[in-house]
Parts: sequence; structure tokens; C-alpha cells
Amino acid sequence: MAFDHYIQIERVEKLTKKEFIENYYKPQKPVIITNQIEDWPAFTKWNFDFIRKVAGDKIVPLYDSRKTDHTKKVNEPDFKMTMSEYIDILEKGPTDLRIFLYNLMKDAPSMKSDMKWPRLGLRLLKSMPLVFFGGQDAKVFMHYDIDFPNIFHVHFEGQKQCVLVDPKETKYMYRLPYSWLCNEDIDFDNPDFERFPALKKVKPYITNLSHGEMLYMPEGWWHYMKYLTPGFSLSLRSLPGRPSNLWKGFANVAIIRYYDNWMRRRKGQEWLDYKDAESIRRTNAEFEAAE
Repeated sequence: MAFDHYIQIERVEKLTKKEFIENYYKPQKPVIITNQIEDWPAFTKWNFDFIRKVAGDKIVPLYDSRKTDHTKKVNEPDFKMTMSEYIDILEKGPTDLRIFLYNLMKDAPSMKSDMKWPRLGLRLLKSMPLVFFGGQDAKVFMHYDIDFPNIFHVHFEGQKQCVLVDPKETKYMYRLPYSWLCNEDIDFDNPDFERFPALKKVKPYITNLSHGEMLYMPEGWWHYMKYLTPGFSLSLRSLPGRPSNLWKGFANVAIIRYYDNWMRRRKGQEWLDYKDAESIRRTNAEFEAAE
């Protein structure tokens, strides 16, 4: 059965800097902002035909829905092909193939002139406008971002479902040790509450994003994405504003991911099995203590 207590993410029309900072950034509250990018050329230009035209020959990293493989490094892609070949697959029908964390504008710099950097008070990293693509029914495992950024996530083409969880509920999320993923056996469309009983404590937020809508994801928030139709999104990121998250992000990027990769090479599947089992043991112990 699915969660029966989703919280709808608030939706607002175009915000001023003051409104955003006071009502959403300071309290670290997610929000959908509509009518914020209608003055971007991208709003009318960006679709699959346009992407095929400006970046069709670029080799792109692809991921599928398989669990983490100990033979691969953190975020190492499962496949590579040209963007045109990938868009052909998207347009043929449902597929679990996704593009994840790809700096498309590094390969197609002309696209930068089609967007504007939101002036909402965040110091966005202009060298890292990252894109994410997915086919109908493609899913992104529940995770939080390694570096704890604040994110403006702008969607293009079709619809995408977004499920967010407050980091205050991390103790119930079956987080894998030395990672920023939850246990990958959890199906967040239909969670197994008998195997993962602590999830009953979680109060997830939910929304559907349509073309041109922008989701603000505060630092450290868990997120699970499902493409209801083929589409793609642009993420604009800033460094975390909270010193504790800045430190945790630095530790993840500079130390923990390298340790995890080293343990995968050293222990192989045994290491991933340990992380799976430990995520269940630790979380269920936390859950039982709270009962």
C-alpha cells in the first residue's frame, strides 16, 4: 500500500526575493513557484526537438533502475549513447533510462542564453546548471544530494511527480551507511511497511511538476522523482547556508564517497549487503525505541 498521509507542497505565483527568503529559505520549506520563468527564452524553446538540434551528437551518461553495482563507482553511468539516440528511445514509449547530473550546457553552451538566473537571494553556482532526463515511468531512487545544496528544479516537457521528505525524518528513512541513498529495496510507490515499519512514521510531501514550474528543494531534503511522461529538468544549485550542512557536504564529497568506493573494490558485494542489512538494523532500532 502507498503512504496515506501525503502533504501537498505549497504552490505560489512568482515570488519576490524578500518573499522567498522569509517564507521558504529561512524556514527551509519546499515550494512550487509558478510563472517565474515565462520571460526565459527556454520557456518556449526547450523541448526534445530543440535538444536534439543543439546537442544531438553529444555522448550522454545513462542510468537504469538496477540497484547499485559494487563494480561501479558512485554515480558511474550504466550506459552511454548520443543524445539523439536517447531521445528516440524516450519518444518510442516507456523506458527506465535516465540522464542524471549532466552538465549539458558545458557541451551546448548556447543554451545558457535561453535561461536567466533567478534573483531570489541564493548565490547559485553558475558553473553547474545540471540537467536530468527520464522516460515515462522512469524513477529516481529516494536520496538527498551529496553536497546539501539548495536547489531550484525547473521542469520542461510533460509531467514529473516529486516526493520529498524532511531531513528531520532521516532516522526513519533506512539510509544506507556511508551514503545518501535509502535502502534501494524500498518501492516508494508501494512501500512494504512490514519489512520497513519505520516508514509509517514518515510524512512525505508530494507534487506534480509541469512545464515551466520550479520546485525549491531546501538543503538535505530527501527526494524521489518519477517521470509521468518523458521530460527533462534543470537544477540550479547553491551551497548550503547552514555551517553543519556545509561541513557534511564537504565530508561526503572529499572523504566518504572515496571510502565507499574503496570498500566496494575491497569487499565487493559483501560491502553492499552489509550496508543494506545495517540500514534496516539501525532504523528499526530507532523506530522501536520511539514506540
